Amino acid sequence: MVSDSGEPPLDAYSRVVSAVARELTPRVAGLRVRHAGREGAGSAVTFTADGFLLTNAHVVGGARTGQAAFADGTTTTFTVVGTDPLSDLAVVRADGDTPGPVSLGDSDRLVTGQLVVAVGNPLGLAGSVTAGVVSALGRSLPVRSGAAARVIEDVIQTDAALNPGNSGGALADSSGRVVGVSTAVAGIGLGLAVPVNATTRRIIGALMRDGRVRRAYLGLVAAPVPVPAALRGRLGQPEALRVAEVVPGSPADRAGLRPGDLVLTAGGTPVSHAQSLQRLMFAEAIGRPLQITVLRNGAMVDVIAEPVELDSERA
Repeated sequence: MVSDSGEPPLDAYSRVVSAVARELTPRVAGLRVRHAGREGAGSAVTFTADGFLLTNAHVVGGARTGQAAFADGTTTTFTVVGTDPLSDLAVVRADGDTPGPVSLGDSDRLVTGQLVVAVGNPLGLAGSVTAGVVSALGRSLPVRSGAAARVIEDVIQTDAALNPGNSGGALADSSGRVVGVSTAVAGIGLGLAVPVNATTRRIIGALMRDGRVRRAYLGLVAAPVPVPAALRGRLGQPEALRVAEVVPGSPADRAGLRPGDLVLTAGGTPVSHAQSLQRLMFAEAIGRPLQITVLRNGAMVDVIAEPVELDSERA
């Protein structure tokens, strides 16, 4: 079957991918930075009307300025507004005009098998578009910043082909909403993206406002384990966090938490995995009492911890 012009019509899949590409390609820039004698490159996504772009922290590294190039040939210098290596996100602001912003979606609504489109500007090759599916959700990506370590939660895994130059580019759903920021190539046919969700938006807001993300610190190491069967029904949660280590002198230590404790709730919220605690450890938790309920020797014990600000000495 051919169209009136003699060309075969696009199938539904191709129409979706090409529509997303048309929407996003003008809004994805190629970035070039130079710091400490080294050059770096990646992609970035315009997400506000006044020139703020979202990219990866590892793309800008320690640079404070750089150059952005768009698909229409427009180039402009930019200033790094803030970076957060512990989420691998960074915000930069263009010094000149930029295309209009993308629409940010919500990665929490994604389902495995859903079509996604990756748009990048690797090495100045504007409009690099690949498509695939969400091959897994809920992945975790360990990251470090100096001595500090953290896990990026709910990372999106996709089989859409990515390369290092796509870092900082857009991962979009079939409606062209950006649901992730491409961050890593984990292997052949395996790409990872930082999710765009409520937690990410808090991080982006903090970077725009303060240039950094302030995080709270408890000082414990824990891992998810099943809740004892006898308590599972009553508590309504299948897993909790078993404390493996408590840092001496930390808020957790001062609160009386001990290795072996099973952390059930924090601040009244059930704790079932490491991310459950991470979601609470933002600026508003610093210096505020946090009630933690643990199971210890078969008994429920409430303790009050007062998180402090995470810094390089405490990390």
